[in-house]
Amino acid sequence: MILVHHRIGCPLRCERASHAPSVASAAPPILHDVLPVLAVGLLTDHYELTMLAAALRDGTARRQCVFEVFARHLPPGRRYGVVAGTGRLLDAVSRFRFDGGALDFLRQQRVVDEQTLDWLAAYRFTGDVNGYAEGDLYFPGSPVLSVRASFGQAVVLETLILSILNHDSAVASAAARMVAAAGERPCLEMGSRRTHEEAAVAAARAAYLAGFSATSNLEAGRRYGVPTTGTSSHAFTLVHDSEANAFAGQVAALGKGTTLLVDTYDVEQGIRAAVEAAGDELGAIRLDSGDMATQARQARVLLDALGAQRTRIVVTSDLDEYAIAALAVAPIDGYGVGTSVVTGSGAPTAGFVYKLVERDGVPVAKTSVGKPSTGGRKVAVRRHDRRGTMTAEVVTAGDEPTVRAGDRRLSIPLLCSGEPVSGLAGLADARTFHRAMIATLPARGLTLSRGDSRGEAVIDTVYEEEALP
Repeated sequence: MILVHHRIGCPLRCERASHAPSVASAAPPILHDVLPVLAVGLLTDHYELTMLAAALRDGTARRQCVFEVFARHLPPGRRYGVVAGTGRLLDAVSRFRFDGGALDFLRQQRVVDEQTLDWLAAYRFTGDVNGYAEGDLYFPGSPVLSVRASFGQAVVLETLILSILNHDSAVASAAARMVAAAGERPCLEMGSRRTHEEAAVAAARAAYLAGFSATSNLEAGRRYGVPTTGTSSHAFTLVHDSEANAFAGQVAALGKGTTLLVDTYDVEQGIRAAVEAAGDELGAIRLDSGDMATQARQARVLLDALGAQRTRIVVTSDLDEYAIAALAVAPIDGYGVGTSVVTGSGAPTAGFVYKLVERDGVPVAKTSVGKPSTGGRKVAVRRHDRRGTMTAEVVTAGDEPTVRAGDRRLSIPLLCSGEPVSGLAGLADARTFHRAMIATLPARGLTLSRGDSRGEAVIDTVYEEEALP
């Protein structure tokens, strides 16, 4: 049998091999004929480039502008959001180019004219970017990112900036709630198969930033240094003649400290077989179906009776922050979370927008009903009480906010003249910083609520009207 290769969208079919030459036995197409090579510059929307073309023609592309990223409101039930994806974003901006293939595509599709193609061929971002540190918290109206550059340089980055920040911040915001619900018990990210393959890598990074302990995604481990974990699925048990044989094989390969999945057939019999295979050194059992609270309690009693008092209990199966909170009193030692964390647990986007707020030093603003924005470049400080608990987000115009005792200035330089600022925190430091920021939330900020159509921020965002245009 041989496989006939087809382009995307066409089914593969099997045909019997023949000694006679045929189209089916010809060499398979080269890789980019099946999966296109990624052109970073094309990670943008069509209208960004048509705006650019018009701006180059009328001269406004050279105007110095300030764009800001902010969220008008939080998703339903949310008290805060988590800034994530900054490290990925800075890397993406540094690689944002239009290579020959991208330019050929734009020319063939007649997206823009030759003048614009020449401009894109030489594109390098040389502006400044300030923003909240990765791992920080944000609230409605928080100016989480500020881009200062010519209109042409800044406008083509809109889609890239929003796609990264909206995705990663949505995942991190959901993950932070799950970590809070879990208390001291670790959360493991296991959602790669529930989302796009590249989104899975970014989601693993964002979840780790927000406090998850590890991921099942190996590429996230290689690319970002996220700890990886995993042992076996039901398929490993089913491929063996018996559950006992499967457990014996896994223990022989991975050691007695491994985690054995005990619910392929019968949980009680699975636990007995697991302890028989690994003894009291069995690392953990995993439960993936049924009533988790009841099964965990029964499993703990049985493990203890069998002498496996140190064996941990890990549960999986469609968990979210609410399910984790409901299991708080069950004898569970860890949670594996998949679909909910990689999809933002009901809020797949952070809701960030990218708006022009200043041109050539003059504040500008959108005044549409229901979607207004506040003009002028802005900075923010977070106000805290004497105990270090946050009390307000204070937004003012300009570059230098009024800082009082207990205030923390929020924006930091990220790119200067297009180059990354030295000393920016890596993922591990951002994770530590995030944990410190969560500790400054008022107690009600950690409560779970499905909420109404919009989230209720745990603190208010206050605009100092006298300082804003």
